[in-house]
Amino acid sequence: MADPCIFCRILRGELPGQFAYEDDYLVAFRDIHPVAPTHVLVVPREHVESLAHASSAHRELLGRLLEAAAAVASREGLAARGYRVVINTGTDSGSEVAHLHLHVLGGRQLRAMG
Repeated sequence: MADPCIFCRILRGELPGQFAYEDDYLVAFRDIHPVAPTHVLVVPREHVESLAHASSAHRELLGRLLEAAAAVASREGLAARGYRVVINTGTDSGSEVAHLHLHVLGGRQLRAMG
């Protein structure tokens, strides 16, 4: 049976992805349904289902994800005006892929949350 995780398939090169950043631990690629002019997903190579499934063993990986989000924002020219980093967890959050990932959003004024 084929791996159903679309992000794992992109990471293995089975599906296309426009990579904006890549290292030994993670990749970042453009969201195919962007909600902002810049919408990049930062995805660990290791399959972790969600933030709720991360453990203390993932502490270094979580830090790397945040560092990469900042690097992506800088490379995309978002650092000066600002950007948002979002982690959706579970179906009520609107998450559609059960693989931990960060959304880096920017390129326009984003509405305040809350």
